[in-house]
Amino acid sequence: MTDELAGLDAVGQAELVRAGKISAHELIDAAISRVEHIDPQLNAVIHRNFERARREAGSLRPEAPFCGVPILLKDIAAGNRAGDAHHWGTRFLRDAGYCAPGTSHLVQKLLDGGFVDIGRTNVPELGAWATTEPDAYGPTHNPWNTEYASGGSSGGAAAAVASGMVPLAHASDGGGSIRNPASQCGIIGLKPSRGRVSVGPESSDAMWAGLAAELAVTRSVRDTAAVLDLVSGPMPGDTVVAPTPARRFREEVGADPGRLRIGFITEFPTGTEDPTFPPEALPMLGRFIEALGFVPDTPAASVHPECSAAATSTAALLEDLGHDVEPSFPAPVVTGAGVFVVPILACSQAHFVERMSVTLGRPIGEADMDTDNWLITHVGQHTTGSDYLTALAGLNDFTRSMAAWWADGFDLLVTPTLTDLPPRLGALRPDPAKPLDAWMRTASLLAFTMPFNITGQPAISLPVRLSNSGLPIGVQLVAAYGREDVLLRVAAQIEEAGAFIGRPPIHA
Repeated sequence: MTDELAGLDAVGQAELVRAGKISAHELIDAAISRVEHIDPQLNAVIHRNFERARREAGSLRPEAPFCGVPILLKDIAAGNRAGDAHHWGTRFLRDAGYCAPGTSHLVQKLLDGGFVDIGRTNVPELGAWATTEPDAYGPTHNPWNTEYASGGSSGGAAAAVASGMVPLAHASDGGGSIRNPASQCGIIGLKPSRGRVSVGPESSDAMWAGLAAELAVTRSVRDTAAVLDLVSGPMPGDTVVAPTPARRFREEVGADPGRLRIGFITEFPTGTEDPTFPPEALPMLGRFIEALGFVPDTPAASVHPECSAAATSTAALLEDLGHDVEPSFPAPVVTGAGVFVVPILACSQAHFVERMSVTLGRPIGEADMDTDNWLITHVGQHTTGSDYLTALAGLNDFTRSMAAWWADGFDLLVTPTLTDLPPRLGALRPDPAKPLDAWMRTASLLAFTMPFNITGQPAISLPVRLSNSGLPIGVQLVAAYGREDVLLRVAAQIEEAGAFIGRPPIHA
């Protein structure tokens, strides 16, 4: 029965409980068994709450939509549950035995919905990397090939879901951290619209200036829609609230999307290989370089041919499904706004480190984190208020420029999720001999995901292809702000067409 359960999504498992064909206890015991059997090969689950989960399985509300379904929480951001470890992939919080003082709105909604939290998943240090290889807990391996990365920062969550340990897991996305690991592990990852899911009360909407969003990684479009129904909606004090949907998101799965106008981009046009910076950013950029003490190398913009091919074939499929598809995209997506993102990330990181220094009662410094994270923290500590506001203005201008393309009549944009195939473990780890090299290459890998953290638009990665080397390749669909309904309708169309890849070699 364990293997059969591993093949069911969360909605399917909940249906078994409601029908009386299995108990919540049996679901949880089966999931625990899968974690114990599979995780030694992957290192996805770093904190295990098995005995508490067994107790909680006996006190659930039968009418809860996900009664008894096991879930894993991400060990960062709004994955906090009062009294549980919350280490953000860091040695300094791990060594201090730090535990969350409160429970996030997101986690409370998941628990109220009947999910049973069985543990917490691995993340990169401070969530800063596109690979999950923290010094604090070691690397998470990709279930398709354990020599490769599982993505980040939700790499532990994605590996656990792809391998069948749990049907879905909490994930968050500040630059691609839901979509990147979903792509690398061959599952589904939706970053919802800004303000769709509350990040409070412990986290602030100001953290990362609204770049980060919370939801989950899943194995079915209906699970994505159903969990979005469960956790979406404003909470007291939220400063950004997404438009109210016309109906439940679950009702969009299988609904006719109509004939949509869809644009696609598969590679960077000639002439965009070298970055250009707007004049208003140059003084800010100069102070950034001064704080670093050197000029970091910027990788040339390029897209792996197999990633391009996946986007091309998805565009062709959408045309076969009756949509109007053309090679068109918002021009700013290829120039990006990275020069404005860096001060936001650096200041947010410096703020978090300072807050944790106060909490732990000691200064957190260079010896407490990897070399690149320390450099970014250092830059944040030396960023002026004027530069921060310049960065915010640059992101706002970028958002307005991007939105014009959708306002001109397009419904969806199709892109490769990532610019390259999943990297080998170690390839994106910080190297003290090459300061910020891994950080800059991470930014290059996420060139198609970060723009939509800036704009706050919903974007979903779908597992549509395996590379010649047997590694997953995701394709990203992006809708206008607040239009998760359109994404879910089209994602369900692609799923129904049989375009998704199957299970990895390491699976329950």
